[in-house]
Amino acid sequence: MYKLGLIGYPLSHSISGVIQKAGLKSLNLDGSYEILETPPEDLINRIKYLKTNDYDGFNVTIPLKVPISLFLESVDKYADIAGCANTIKIDKKDKSFHGYNTDVLGFQKAIPNDFSLKGKKASILGTGGAARAVTIGIAELGIKQIDYYTRNIINSSATISYFRKHFPEVQINVYQIQVLKELEKTDILINTTPIGMRSKAMNELPISTEVLSTMNKDTLVYDVIYNPIKTALLEEAEKLGLRTVNGLDMLIYQGAKALEIWTGEYPDVKDMKIAALQAL
Repeated sequence: MYKLGLIGYPLSHSISGVIQKAGLKSLNLDGSYEILETPPEDLINRIKYLKTNDYDGFNVTIPLKVPISLFLESVDKYADIAGCANTIKIDKKDKSFHGYNTDVLGFQKAIPNDFSLKGKKASILGTGGAARAVTIGIAELGIKQIDYYTRNIINSSATISYFRKHFPEVQINVYQIQVLKELEKTDILINTTPIGMRSKAMNELPISTEVLSTMNKDTLVYDVIYNPIKTALLEEAEKLGLRTVNGLDMLIYQGAKALEIWTGEYPDVKDMKIAALQAL
């Protein structure tokens, strides 16, 4: 029987338990998946708890994706480049933690098959942990230019320098989000901030409707938030006739990959999505 869970804070909005349990059921595997609220100051105690209570692995969400890196014995290539992990496998013998970043694959697989990023320009709102996975994902898909928009350029400088070092083939720019006036030349707009999330500025927009209205009609608007399924940003984008992608498929695909890491088997993503939609 697999013993799994999710750590992060707050977790009242999370449907990961519902999704992962559906994934386990699709594989005919017995297991539990617990929602373990963990404020940053409780991370060390939570790690001790996970090690001593025979867990097989766990997912990590904000704000712990970067801090968890300090406790990992090894990381996969995506977690290494991103500097953060969202999936941890616990070694049964020595209880060591091994980190993976399945967000990159989840983000990529949710992009429509007929939408190419090769040679295109992306605009990313935010420079936190989610932006790291997104950056890796679009760089792999051939993006030519990335413009980041952040509230504090100074606080983002280390992250931006890191991106420039790892992706020298991509032209990387960073701007204050407060000065954003138009997005006419962008091909994909990606929101990686928590603005619009249920229980956190749910009805707010990360950028104004006026800025959204400057975008080309072929622009894809991608919000990594999955709860609610249709954020205020996506609602406004649809009113303007823009194509949209929400964060639900990203959540499901990254979760399916996590289950494969823990169990060695890939679950039925359709069953996982049905469970997610019923929970939202």
